[in-house]
Amino acid sequence: MAAVVPKPPRPKKEPQPLVIPKNAAEDQRLKLDRLMKNVDKPVPIPDGPKEWVLRPPPEFVRDVMGSSAGAGSGEFHVYRHLRRREYQRQEYLDKLTEKKALDEDFQKKLEENKVMAEQRTAKRRKKR
Repeated sequence: MAAVVPKPPRPKKEPQPLVIPKNAAEDQRLKLDRLMKNVDKPVPIPDGPKEWVLRPPPEFVRDVMGSSAGAGSGEFHVYRHLRRREYQRQEYLDKLTEKKALDEDFQKKLEENKVMAEQRTAKRRKKR
């Protein structure tokens, strides 16, 4: 059998005092202090929220009477859910269209500014 070599004892850490933050600023200060103790350690930064994905509209909805007379007690909830989802989809498409229009206007404005700046520069260059 091989000889067992005893491991050297670990150095004991001195106990940390228990600090309970009294407000948000103190909590943030404690977290920053803990991060700054070991600067070389990488800090995980989570990704931002993912963009909402548009679901396609249902191709065929069966047996939905809606809020009309003759609908059963559970049918209205199905109708309401489908209606809410469709309204949400339409609102998302409207916002997307508006955002694209604003982006196009912004790009157009940038181009106009670039052309104006180039004209001014050419005019001043000609004076020299």
